[in-house]
Amino acid sequence: MNQENPILIYDTTLRDGTQGEGISFSATDKILITQKLDNFQIDYIEGGWPGSNPRDMAFFEEVKSLSLNHAKVAAFGSTRRANLNVEDDPQIKLLLEARTDVVTIFGKTWTLHVTEVLRTTCAENLAMIEDSVRYLKASCQEVIYDAEHFYDGYVEDEEYAMESLAAAIDGGADFVVLCDTNGGKLVSEIQRITRSVVEKFPGVPIGVHCHNDAGVGVAVSLAGVEVGATMVQGTMNGYGERNGNANLTTIIPNLVLKMGRQLHCRRNLDGLRELSLYIDDLANVRSDIRAPFIGASSFAHKGGVHANAALKVARSYEHIQPKLVGNRQRILISDMSGRSSLMMKAKEMGMEIDNKSPEIITFLDKLKRLEHSGYQYEAADASFELLLSKFLKHHLPFFNLQGYRVIEGKPEANADLVAEATVKIEVAGNLHHCVAESTGPVSALYKAICSGLKNDFPALEQVELRDFKVRILQSEKGVDAMTRVFIESTDGESIWGTVGASDNIIAASLEALLDSLEYKLLKDERGKEAK
Repeated sequence: MNQENPILIYDTTLRDGTQGEGISFSATDKILITQKLDNFQIDYIEGGWPGSNPRDMAFFEEVKSLSLNHAKVAAFGSTRRANLNVEDDPQIKLLLEARTDVVTIFGKTWTLHVTEVLRTTCAENLAMIEDSVRYLKASCQEVIYDAEHFYDGYVEDEEYAMESLAAAIDGGADFVVLCDTNGGKLVSEIQRITRSVVEKFPGVPIGVHCHNDAGVGVAVSLAGVEVGATMVQGTMNGYGERNGNANLTTIIPNLVLKMGRQLHCRRNLDGLRELSLYIDDLANVRSDIRAPFIGASSFAHKGGVHANAALKVARSYEHIQPKLVGNRQRILISDMSGRSSLMMKAKEMGMEIDNKSPEIITFLDKLKRLEHSGYQYEAADASFELLLSKFLKHHLPFFNLQGYRVIEGKPEANADLVAEATVKIEVAGNLHHCVAESTGPVSALYKAICSGLKNDFPALEQVELRDFKVRILQSEKGVDAMTRVFIESTDGESIWGTVGASDNIIAASLEALLDSLEYKLLKDERGKEAK
């Protein structure tokens, strides 16, 4: 393990991340994320651009009252405007009024931006950088300078790019960060250019800020560290403009587990997956199941040979222990599954199966027939657990649907479409006959079923449907095609998936809904037995 000073992690999820399409946080969300990042021991949290919008203004006002244990909050802005005294620049004033321990400002490195975007001279741009850093440093504990478009600027005019960094250093910048703002540079270029900066300015702390436009945002960030960068900027889950910023949920474990670097957040690495999911939830976006290290599929095994090998020696198909990042091994059940996969999956669910039992072959045959007819259990663990439990007679249903009917129509010509569902549900020998209305047939069925079960099973009121997906199979059959419905549900504590398949979309939906409710009751029952 290297014993050098820790690599500092600078999180810009709350500023650069929110520039990504579909990503938005309220001021309250930003406060909650700040507290979560601080608990994880991220070193710097960039809160936003003071004065740019009411949300950021509210955040900087509220964050002053937080007692953070580790992280430093940074306000972000630009250098002074051209041909304006730094003390008269309104943006510089807003940065100081935010009263953060750290101020981060960006300036122009690329002559193209200096002359064509700022419409000023190269000499004035250098003065803007040095003036701004020096003025802010006189009032702030720490000033970080982000050299925007540094790598593109260096390629076009190496001498001027270096002069722009020297201006920030002369002004007293505590850190100089090299930005691949367009996200188009590859590893070899980032390494070569970053090394040249580290060698030219020995003793000056250098950071890297990379984007993912060429799909290598993580790789180039790590490459910068390899040649001397001691700060990495990025966002959680890779949020950001265009294709996103370098993803810290991938960078952090690579730095710790692959490169042996010291990080302050190292001790909290096993909370990385939970942190990632928390931020996705606040952003109201679905988590990337294929995200390296922390994705749900990162340690999922589907093929029988792979599953068998992973059962015997986990590291034969897993590059790290999943628990190191708060993840876990998963066995996916499909028509590719064999005995080993089934045994591992059953063990994962707390059930023991005799490897030599003829029931295994019978069940696998049944599973393969179901998958051939349209079912898929990879993301529907709850439906699979119910299927296996009932097959092994480990579980008897809590309720039985005896019959249902759905009627749709408009009571009047100009009225809205109304669906009416009637269901007959049997619970412990008692038959409940319930009716409900809603805007659609599936919704009406769900309401009628819940109405029939609520007195016997009040815990079902906790169930909330998070996602509802419909996929048409064998589309060449047109309206007679098989339909698969996947439903994701939660009770506020855990999340589970269920599946249904039929040539009737209502029947497929109903099957997935019934499995969801049944699984909730089974989960609660097992929770009580474990106490």
